[in-house]
Amino acid sequence: MFKGLIGKKLGMTQVFNEDGLALPVTLIEAGPCYVTQVRDTEKDGYSAVQLGFGEVKAKKLTKGQIGHLEKSKIPLLRYLREFRTSTPEVKAGDKVDVGQFEVGKRVDVVGTSKGKGFAGVVKRYHFRGGPKTHGQSDRLRAPGSIAAGTTPGRVFKGKKMPGRMGNERVTSQNVEVVLIDIEKNLIGVNGSVPGPRGGLVMIKDARKQ
Repeated sequence: MFKGLIGKKLGMTQVFNEDGLALPVTLIEAGPCYVTQVRDTEKDGYSAVQLGFGEVKAKKLTKGQIGHLEKSKIPLLRYLREFRTSTPEVKAGDKVDVGQFEVGKRVDVVGTSKGKGFAGVVKRYHFRGGPKTHGQSDRLRAPGSIAAGTTPGRVFKGKKMPGRMGNERVTSQNVEVVLIDIEKNLIGVNGSVPGPRGGLVMIKDARKQ
């Protein structure tokens, strides 16, 4: 059965389990979401469910987006995301909330990590840098040698070098659901979740149980 939600990261807190241990918990305002489209293999070439989240005014959307949402007779929604699934078991216009998940179950949470801008190898990959002595005044945070000489005569792809850090799609896999509040549309997962407060996240069944 399809299980998925779009939500907004609220921040972190802690809860105590039955043994009295404090667990770090990330709170997510998940849903309510609406099914905006169901894709099937015959028509679209793959099976998926498209969800919408975050009600907005019409001036925030294009006419094409408004027309797409009005087909399903649902409120105007700002964010649309697809969830691949082989058994949708939902139809366009359905409303889904945190009630589909259970405490103790495992989920994957997908978000966009915080952008850190252009960073060097010491910050980006935790390189140790060069020695402070032996007359080196400007090599402390430098990467050092990046390739061999005549052979291969080039730098291999994927070499760890300075560049943009963060602002990437990151998945927190197999995290445990420890709190669910259907009235407030809250779901709490044990551990950290990528992105800043207010960042958009996707919650779905864990692929690696």
